[in-house]
Amino acid sequence: MSPLSRRALLKSASLSLLGLATLPPFLARAAEGLPPGRRKVLLTLFLRGGADGLSLLPPVRDPDYHRLRPRLALGLPGTGDDAALPLDDTFGLHPALAPLLPWWREGVLAAVPAVGLPLPVRSHFDAQDFVESGTPGLKSTRDGYLNRALRALPADPTASAFRAVALQPTLPRALAGEGPALALESLEAFRIRTPGREGPVRFEALYASAVDEALRTTGLETSHALELVADRRLAEQAPLHGARYPRSPLGRRLKDLARLIHAEVGLQLAATEAGGWDTHIQQGRAKGPLAQRAEDLALSLAAFATDLGPRLADVLVVVFTEFGRTARENGNLGTDHGTGGVALLLGGGVRGGRVWGPWKGLSEAHLLDGRDVPSLTDIRALLAEALILHGGLPSPEAVFPGLGASSPRLGLLGG
Repeated sequence: MSPLSRRALLKSASLSLLGLATLPPFLARAAEGLPPGRRKVLLTLFLRGGADGLSLLPPVRDPDYHRLRPRLALGLPGTGDDAALPLDDTFGLHPALAPLLPWWREGVLAAVPAVGLPLPVRSHFDAQDFVESGTPGLKSTRDGYLNRALRALPADPTASAFRAVALQPTLPRALAGEGPALALESLEAFRIRTPGREGPVRFEALYASAVDEALRTTGLETSHALELVADRRLAEQAPLHGARYPRSPLGRRLKDLARLIHAEVGLQLAATEAGGWDTHIQQGRAKGPLAQRAEDLALSLAAFATDLGPRLADVLVVVFTEFGRTARENGNLGTDHGTGGVALLLGGGVRGGRVWGPWKGLSEAHLLDGRDVPSLTDIRALLAEALILHGGLPSPEAVFPGLGASSPRLGLLGG
């Protein structure tokens, strides 16, 4: 079901009127007459393993793309089963991402090529650490950029234990630090038995499994959070607006995050992840391991956006990876660790329906070390813009030391 065909359903939900003039038409129409005052939520989705940006967002009209990937390159739109979907005069979209096209056409989904760290790091461990610490090249940083953002954002007198949540088994590096954050494997697991209610006692088990600062709230805050999940029966809430999530870890996590957003429990910063993007062997074109990951990503995000309805105007999703992959295919019909990757932005304030950021092409003169797409957009600048324009962060310096307030604004977010 397309977003436009859901107008009558969307009108029944709540939506902040702030920035209404910048909303896409279907959200603006849904918002008329609805009450203001909704909390904004920033959700980061980390594609772990180094997702291949040249497959997810292929520059199909660049002849060097086809020269470098004679067996892996997607074809021009309309040229067959292995063809990309049309986006603009340079880029196409992987066909497995087709479920996201309605959001692209409505102007709430944007893409950024050549995104990465400001220095080439081709180790998964180091690259993920530098992205999540927000201090590339500095391994001594103890906290993560999202935890620093949590402490730097304007004070919220109504903040709850759900202000910062990771929907994954352990707290990610990005949320580690002094600020209170919760790591939930699922809402179903995060519950306690209350008088007259069936269900397992999970409070002690939750603490027992909390390692490496995976749970940084006081016992009282966590107890209140557990009671709230149980009392509102959040784990049992059905998706709204006909949303249908895939039965994958990512689909389940985004379904739970949508439940938390609908429940207005005080969520402000959220994080989750999807693994399996390390495609050295038999990567495939329109079908294969990468396409399977891409389809799950697209179906999960499309269901999440559908579920939120007009509430999506207050939610910004930033999808990114630790690095891209080599411009050339390898001898095993795969790609190796590279540098510049891709990012997707979905939701509130996004100036969507277009590809943003610098792009120089894939000629030999523009490849890094003769092999990689360079990082033309610093991942920190992208995340800083999201935190400033969507989250209300006063300055990037407290979150990304050394980035500086003068870091160029990308312009892909309104505000």
